[in-house]
Amino acid sequence: MLLDLKQPPLLVRPATEKDIEAITRIYNQGIEDGCTLETELRSQEERLEWFKNHDERHPVLVAVRLGRVVGWASLNVYNPRYGYRFVADFSIYIEHSLRGSGVGSTLLPVLIERAKPLGYHKLVLTTFPHTTAGVKLYAKNGFRIVGDYKEQGLLNGVWTDVRIMELILE
Repeated sequence: MLLDLKQPPLLVRPATEKDIEAITRIYNQGIEDGCTLETELRSQEERLEWFKNHDERHPVLVAVRLGRVVGWASLNVYNPRYGYRFVADFSIYIEHSLRGSGVGSTLLPVLIERAKPLGYHKLVLTTFPHTTAGVKLYAKNGFRIVGDYKEQGLLNGVWTDVRIMELILE
């Protein structure tokens, strides 16, 4: 991989409560941009509660550039049923102005590597088929398309398809 000498380096580290303001800001950008089926902006208090519900097996990571959080990713419970304990869902959100700049390409592989020693066999995600940059990022990191749910969610008054992707961890 070639280094982009124009961009300051990214540091990926575990999130702390001090990062909640930035995590909330970035997540709300995703809501405003229609990157999720969430429709209401979230408060810092809600995101703090969400963060506190993430344990060692469900880490939250942040990507930091020049001391500023510019992206975050988390492993989430896929399904509370016991048989699904080896499968994790994940979320990844990047600062609006930096999407496509390589933040996700740095953050996602770190999250995948973090999942392996935690005992996960598989990572799954849902995305929108029209988010081609995201689908390409996931495919570049080994995820395969499982299929599309047709008209799975209502977003801005329009029924929206949702794409399912998975990665079997080795």
